[in-house]
Parts: sequence; C-alpha cells; structure tokens
Amino acid sequence: MKASLALSSLFLCAQELVGVVGAARLSVHARPRSPRLGADVRLRSRATFEGNTSVGNVGDVEYTTDITLGGQKYAVQIDTGSSDLWVTGSVPNTKSTGKTAKVQYAVDSIQGSIYTAPLEFAGYSVSDQAFTSSTDAASQGLIGLGPNTGSQVKEALGASSTAGDPVLDRIFRQNTSTPNYITVLLGRIRDPTDPPTGEFTIGELVPGYEDITSQPKLAVSVLETSNDVNQHWQVLLDADGIVGPAGNNVIEELNVKTAVSSTSNSKQLTVVLDTGYSLPQVPPVAEAFYKDVPGASLVSRSDLNGEVWQLPCDKEVNVTFKFSGVSYPIHPLDTNLDLNMTDSSGNSICVGAFQPMSAQNSATYDIIFGMAFLRNAYTYINFGDFVDGSTSSTANPYVQMLPTTNDTAEAHQDFVKVRGNSPWTPEGATLGERLRARLPLIIGLCAAAAGVLLIAFGACCYYRRRDKRQRVAFFRPTYQQLHEPAPPEAHDLHLVNNNNNQGAYHPTYSNPWDARY
Repeated sequence: MKASLALSSLFLCAQELVGVVGAARLSVHARPRSPRLGADVRLRSRATFEGNTSVGNVGDVEYTTDITLGGQKYAVQIDTGSSDLWVTGSVPNTKSTGKTAKVQYAVDSIQGSIYTAPLEFAGYSVSDQAFTSSTDAASQGLIGLGPNTGSQVKEALGASSTAGDPVLDRIFRQNTSTPNYITVLLGRIRDPTDPPTGEFTIGELVPGYEDITSQPKLAVSVLETSNDVNQHWQVLLDADGIVGPAGNNVIEELNVKTAVSSTSNSKQLTVVLDTGYSLPQVPPVAEAFYKDVPGASLVSRSDLNGEVWQLPCDKEVNVTFKFSGVSYPIHPLDTNLDLNMTDSSGNSICVGAFQPMSAQNSATYDIIFGMAFLRNAYTYINFGDFVDGSTSSTANPYVQMLPTTNDTAEAHQDFVKVRGNSPWTPEGATLGERLRARLPLIIGLCAAAAGVLLIAFGACCYYRRRDKRQRVAFFRPTYQQLHEPAPPEAHDLHLVNNNNNQGAYHPTYSNPWDARY
C-alpha cells in the first residue's frame, strides 16, 4: 500500500558505513532521488534503505538497500507493504519464464516480464530468484518484504515453482537455522542528537536494542483465506491508543470506530506497518492533531495525492500512540514535516505528517503507519518460526516494537534547535466537536426516544378511552323510553280520590327528596 509524494529535491551527501559482513552489517550509502515526476512519483515515495542493516536516509522520504541481481548491483527500495521484487532495466544472466506480472499498489502499479537470476541480499544467496523487469519506473527497483500471500509473481508462476516465492521466503527455507524475523530501525534527517542512518537486519537484533524482545507480542491480524491477497503486517491499536497534543484521548473524544467488521472492540483500530508510506494514513483524527495550531489549514495538494494539513514549520506538535499498553511518543520533527514545500503564495510551509484517509469498503485496516511513525520505534516482525523443522508449517506471526523517542525533553530541544520555538496552547475537543462526532448516535437515540414517547402516548390514550367506556357502561341507569306506553300498574297519583276534581290529592312534601315519594 503506497502513498503518493512528489517532493522538492532534498539530498544527503554520499556516505559509507562499513561493518561486519553478514546478516547485520554491510556498507551503506545515501543517494539523491531522481527528479523525474509523473505517475512513478508515487512509487518513489516509498521507504528505501541503504545497505543491509545500516539504513541511509534521504530527506526522510527515501531509504535504499543494495542487492546484487544477475551479478549487477541495484539500490532498491525496501517495502514491508508488498511482497514482490522488481527492478528497472536490463538484468544480465537471466532466464525468461515466459510470464508477465502486474504488481498493483494503492495508487499505482508496475508491470513487466518475469525473469529469474542469481540474487545476493543481506549476506544470503538465492540461485534463481524470480523478479519483474520494469521499463517505466523511476527508481532502480523495490524488494517486497510483506506476507507472501500478496505476491503477484508467485501467482503468475504457480504453486509448483519455488522461484516465484518472495525473497525472504526463499532465504528462510534455505537457511532453516536463521530465525524467521526482520528488524527495522529508521534514522531521522536533521536530528541534532541522533544519526540520520538506520539499521535493517534479517534474523538478528541491532546491538543496543535487545530490549525489544521483552516488549509485548502484537499478534498479526490474519485475514480469511479468500481475502489473503490483502494481508499485511497489521496489528491492533489500543482502544485509548491515540493521545492528542493536549494529552486527550482522541478516539473517545471524536468517537472514532474501526471500519474493520471483524474487530470485536470497535474502539480498537487496525494498523498496517508499512515502510512504503512516507506520510502515515489515518482516519479523521488528524484534525485533533493540527486544527488548533495557529496558521494551520487543511488543503488539497496533488503532489501529496490528496488533503493534508499545512502548518508553520516552527509549531511543535506532540502526539503519542499506544499498543498493548506501551506508549510510543512521536518526535515533533516527525509530526510536523519540513519537505521544502511552499504554499500557494510561495511561502515556505510544512505539512502535518499524519494525512487524513477515508475508510474503504470492506476495509481490512484503519491506519497505515509509514515512516513518520516507524522512525519512533525499533520494529521487529516475526514471520512465524518453522514448526518442528518443517519449512511449510510456521507458528503465528507477530510484531514487537521498542519506543525510541522516550526522552521527550530532548525531542523538544531538537525541534527548537532545528525549527525555532513558537509556542501554542493545545486544546482538547470542544463540546460542539464531541457532539458532532456523536451526531449519528444522538440522532438515533433521539429518534428512539421519540418513538417510545409516541408509543407510550398512544397506549395511554387507548387505555384511557377503554377505561372510560367501561365505567360508563357499569354506572349507566336503565330508563323507560318516553314513547312507550306506561305499564298497567302505573297510576296518576294526582287523581286519586278526586271526584270532579274535588278532594284532589295534595301531598305535603317535606323536602324534594322525601323518601315516601
């Protein structure tokens, strides 16, 4: 999964770091990016490495590593978000498979013929590694280190051909004594206290970072077989795992919920760890990081493939993420990125590294953490160790991460030295924003309450009318209709003993209710 990022030229001088030859140490050098723009800019935005374990950094957006393919050296990007190897141009000592493949990324793709050639990578050798030869990409190539279920080359060559398996699968199967894991440590350019280079290892830990093995093991969320082509190194963020600049729980304040239907806790977001993204992609939480920054605005930029927050370069923004109870503070030089960009008026401007992203239909993830996050954690990805020595059966994969930006006071001083100091006061979400975030719930509750009240009112009216009819029927007297003849026993008492109106009966009434009458 890749983000589009066309940036102005930002180069480091070439450098060599020579160490122990093997899985952990190779020579390292940084290189400038090609100035070519266009569709392949999206591919060049991926993270790249220099060397085997040491990682060279170019403008915080490129890291490259060297491989030797067919006897020729290539500086290729390393991508934990895809599975295939491809290079640009003609490779010597190859064999054609007669097959082609198209490797699709989030915003772009490459395609070409599939060849095999001898490969040397990180001190390991593969005699016949399959790869795609591309003619229309700007970079020298890319090596995918994601789960093998996403391999388009493997699919094209079929299950019977082991040559189509991803590079790491080939290495692990050929070297069963090598633990099935990789680690990544990225450096930060212009960091006054830490070097801009980093480390990449296969089956080995970077010296000084051994504590990573004591960190919580984050289970990789495994997709259904029917959807495993979209499998990534994806783990669950804590339900309170996004802490904003004001120390506020952003997930709770903005009522953020996962778009992944299979997640049992709707407050836990699924995060893909992808070295191929320069700008981490996040749901509608970026506004909680940047909207209150003086001078910040949400703008649409074609060179960044969508909306992004622009803000003054001297505004420090501090955010933290949490996995399994462990906090990962983000260096302010990573939350507010200086990419040598200008606004519409030509003024220098920085961008918020965490870029808003809309949820996809049938989503399998909520967030993509690219380099701006990964520079703040030493990352260990276990592919699943072989079970009982079998190269076809492995244990469940998992991820461990060790926070590397623990000294927030030092990070603040780094930011001030590089960018200057223009203080601002972060605030949590306002009452209106909290209500807006819960508007669908509020509307639903109001509609439900109105429905209950209408039902109650209708029931009340119904029972009152029925009760009234019952009372009337119980107390209603029986009257003789006026038009019916009087019964034979009836007499006009006024005429009793009245002969010719003499001696007429004149009763004496004591009161209107005299019982005698």
